[in-house]
Amino acid sequence: MNQRPIMPEDLLHYRWISQPVISPNGQVAYVEQTVDQDKNEYNTQIRGISLDGDEDIALSDGTKDSSPAWSPDGTQLTFIRSVDGGKGLWTLHSDQKEPVMLISPARKILSYIWSPNGKYIAFTSKVQPEDQQKKADAQQESAPVLRGKVFERTTPKAEGAGWWDGQYSHLFVYEIASGEITQVTSGLWNISAPAWSPDSQHLSFISKQVEDEKLDADLLYFTDVYSIRLGESELFKVTDSSLSISQFSYSPDGQQLILIASDREYGSGSHNRLYAVPVHRGVPRSIAPQVDMQIGNAALGDMKSAGASPSPISDNHHPERGVYVLGTHNGNVDVYRIQEDGACQSVTGAGEKDVYQYTLTPDGTSLVIAALTAEHPGELYRVDIASGEMFRLTRRNDEFLAELAVHVPLRVEFKSSDGWPIQGWLATPGVRSSNGKLPLILQIHGGPHAMYTGTFSHEMQTLVAQGYAVLWINPRGSMGYGQEFARACRGDFAGGDYRDLMEAVDYALATYDILDASRLGVAGGSYGGVMTNWIVAHTHRFKAAVTQRCISNWLSMYGTSDIGISYVQGVIGGNPAENAEFLWSRSPLAHAHHIETPLLIMHGEQDYRTPIAQAEELYTTLKRYGKKTKLIRYPGSNHSLLKSGKPSLRIDSFEQVNAWFNQYLGNEEGEQ
Repeated sequence: MNQRPIMPEDLLHYRWISQPVISPNGQVAYVEQTVDQDKNEYNTQIRGISLDGDEDIALSDGTKDSSPAWSPDGTQLTFIRSVDGGKGLWTLHSDQKEPVMLISPARKILSYIWSPNGKYIAFTSKVQPEDQQKKADAQQESAPVLRGKVFERTTPKAEGAGWWDGQYSHLFVYEIASGEITQVTSGLWNISAPAWSPDSQHLSFISKQVEDEKLDADLLYFTDVYSIRLGESELFKVTDSSLSISQFSYSPDGQQLILIASDREYGSGSHNRLYAVPVHRGVPRSIAPQVDMQIGNAALGDMKSAGASPSPISDNHHPERGVYVLGTHNGNVDVYRIQEDGACQSVTGAGEKDVYQYTLTPDGTSLVIAALTAEHPGELYRVDIASGEMFRLTRRNDEFLAELAVHVPLRVEFKSSDGWPIQGWLATPGVRSSNGKLPLILQIHGGPHAMYTGTFSHEMQTLVAQGYAVLWINPRGSMGYGQEFARACRGDFAGGDYRDLMEAVDYALATYDILDASRLGVAGGSYGGVMTNWIVAHTHRFKAAVTQRCISNWLSMYGTSDIGISYVQGVIGGNPAENAEFLWSRSPLAHAHHIETPLLIMHGEQDYRTPIAQAEELYTTLKRYGKKTKLIRYPGSNHSLLKSGKPSLRIDSFEQVNAWFNQYLGNEEGEQ
């Protein structure tokens, strides 16, 4: 069968798989996301499949259904349905064909979890503080007057959420028998990640509550686990404010909490590690402190429709087997089993993969994982824990992929000039230019504390289909190669990380004689965007460049980004009031007049992580100096445009990048 190149518009036909959950009798429910071309948006539906993969059917009839969960007895499948701007909870009984609403969409549910005894559902939702709500109601009753928005928080905006609306996320409990809803927490703070104790008597959650009024919650990065007994109102703090906790779960006996947390010794470059703490308060104890690995999924890519944030999972039948967590290591993300004695072992076998979600079968013998591989977008796999053997369950993309020429990259490894092991991947097309060589594009990831993998990426595949060799690496500062490697770029921006990138190009050119040193391109987004800006301001070896959601000026980034203070102080070093000269010297904008490489600048207009002013400052300066540049603004788009933006805008961004490189790298023809 003849296969054709992957084109930008093929994005419309993928099926993104996520959120697997298993019933007590072994039925797997999951979420499938597809593109609605007419509405230029995404649809989500709940589907079900057996553990042998023989039956794959639709379970819900909606187009905006997500977050499936089975009741403890397996007789109900609940899910969140988005309706008219709200999010409610629906249930599908095993003896019914149509789902029934449990909780109104007006509640705007953020997350939920069944109690182990099946009598309650805890959920989170945003609410206005009582005094603020009364004030808002009074203003609503009076004549409408346009008023200014007043903020006193240090950081009143957040990427993906926009400007703060004055609401806080709090905990509620829905009683199955009566349908009654009770608000459990209130206050000027948020809660997240609620979990029930095994006996269904306590609820625990993550929160950041500032007890000292002199402290600024927006400048504190440690969080705590709090607990409350069902039916009571008094909270007690379980942890000691020494960690930034991202996820947690109860141990099978209910006596400990297992935490995934960071001590932030190196800010955002610090590894997440595994800790245990008694449920009745205590100092968190590190489990397997010698394991030098990032716990969680730090892999970047454009083919994951849901975040990778599962809590640690214990085997209730065999607690001695340890805890299952995701681990980012050596260019892959796998499920690892970590035991009290420090033993740490991958249970998801060999091969390139990016596991972004997982769950344990009721008998504890297998995992069901959602994972990307080099050949496939995300699918569900059953993994035998004893052998590591993987069996693919879903095949939702197979028919479409059969038409496409998928390019599996080669793994590239070399030593940097100062001894660091550098890893990356090189993908090449099946065609050559008339001179027998391939133009090469260097892709740079964001973060910097993230990681590329060698798994399927629509962005990379579309570039290769244009006839380019594409090189992507993990320079120092990336996760996946130990704590010292991850922290190595902090305070050394444009030092070792810059050298790693340039030496990667040198290594590729010296190793693969099909690459054309006279036709080099460079592209990157976020941290990769600022590195792209820096590179073209300091070398003219690249003939074309693309910078996306970039940073150009550390001085303005400090006060306009939702993470500006922590990011600039932690990654670069200093602040504008005390270190202006240093920050300006490390800003690509200060060196923009040296840029000779044609530079395409692309940015989302609703980006609060790296605000669009970063792109505008660079573009204006380049135009002022008569440089070859173009600015593309994407309306209504945030920092995650390439991963979750409007389908038409994602396709346009791929097309614009292809056209820019084709114009300046003189590529004669792509794959046919």
